[in-house]
Amino acid sequence: MPSRMRACLTVLGLAAAAVANAATTPPPLAPETLKIEAMPAPGDHWIYLLDLEPTIDARLGVFDLDKQKLIGQRGAGMMPGVAQSADRRFTYVATTYFSRGSTGERTDVLEITDNQTLLKTGEVVLPAKHAQQVPSQFNTTVSDDGGFAFVTNVTPATSVTVVDLAGRKVASEVDTAACVLAYPSGPSRFTSLCESGKALTVTVGKDGKETHREQSERFIDVENDPVFTHAQRWGNGYLFLSFSGKVTPADFSASPARFDAPWPLVSPRESAEGWRPGGHQPFAVHRSSGRLYVAMHKGGDGSHKEGGSEIWMFDLKSHVRIARWPVTAAKLLPVLALTVTQDPNPVVVAATGIGLQSFDAGTGKLLLSDRKRGHAILQVFPF
Repeated sequence: MPSRMRACLTVLGLAAAAVANAATTPPPLAPETLKIEAMPAPGDHWIYLLDLEPTIDARLGVFDLDKQKLIGQRGAGMMPGVAQSADRRFTYVATTYFSRGSTGERTDVLEITDNQTLLKTGEVVLPAKHAQQVPSQFNTTVSDDGGFAFVTNVTPATSVTVVDLAGRKVASEVDTAACVLAYPSGPSRFTSLCESGKALTVTVGKDGKETHREQSERFIDVENDPVFTHAQRWGNGYLFLSFSGKVTPADFSASPARFDAPWPLVSPRESAEGWRPGGHQPFAVHRSSGRLYVAMHKGGDGSHKEGGSEIWMFDLKSHVRIARWPVTAAKLLPVLALTVTQDPNPVVVAATGIGLQSFDAGTGKLLLSDRKRGHAILQVFPF
């Protein structure tokens, strides 16, 4: 066949194919219109979850445990500290941004989010020294009277930036003299933990400037049995937990601060077997029922960051253990962070890094096992 004829047949074949395809190809999709939906009314079992992946732009999500659904999500910058107003109206995120991702000009801000819309409604630019650390619920906090936010700084010198929330401005910076974090301790007061094992409590005036400071007696055995910096509110004070499993109640609202006698989670036999708490956020308290939930594992010195292979439940009045819930033995993932909702029918939530697990707070019945929720979920707490 002459080459000219073959070329003509090829063109005719392509034309026929184009006509056939045109007849069978569906019409193009209509352009998608983006919209912002209103937040539904919060449920009793809504939680925040903080995913630190990617590190330079963490994600703060709101998750409905009952519907097993992510309700909303917002960016949270690099190594953020997150706090909520007492009336649950606002969320405050102290974080860091760099102009070129992980380098360039640094800007630290306290971002203000309206929880009714999950939209950012304002920000306060902070001194560029916000502590970048594995998340702590006491890196950024709000005073008990709701007037101030306290943001931890490390340069490595330690201080706390005091933010006037009504005026949305930096009010002052308090030198905390090698003490770190900010535990709200009454109206316009916060407490920092010191390397000596003591606590420093600072009071600020209406203008946010320091008016008084007081250091406590030594209550932490920093050499032999340090405490986790994670704590839980109990009455007017806090419960701290040592690496070996001793609960220490501390009331910084009093002057001088009061400390009740520590009590152990483990028996001498269990201690000899290596049982101890572990994780980034290893325990939670349901306040109205007086129940304490602790992530426990078998380990030794230096294993305090290991996830829990079991969850133990205690009565805070009698100090008696009520139940032990298997985690890894039930083919679930080790627990890195614990929280519990505060409603009359509470749910215990365990973050595993890559996912979430939840349990009925009374029976330990497994309610949720999700291994694909995130990449580095290291902090969870009620919305």
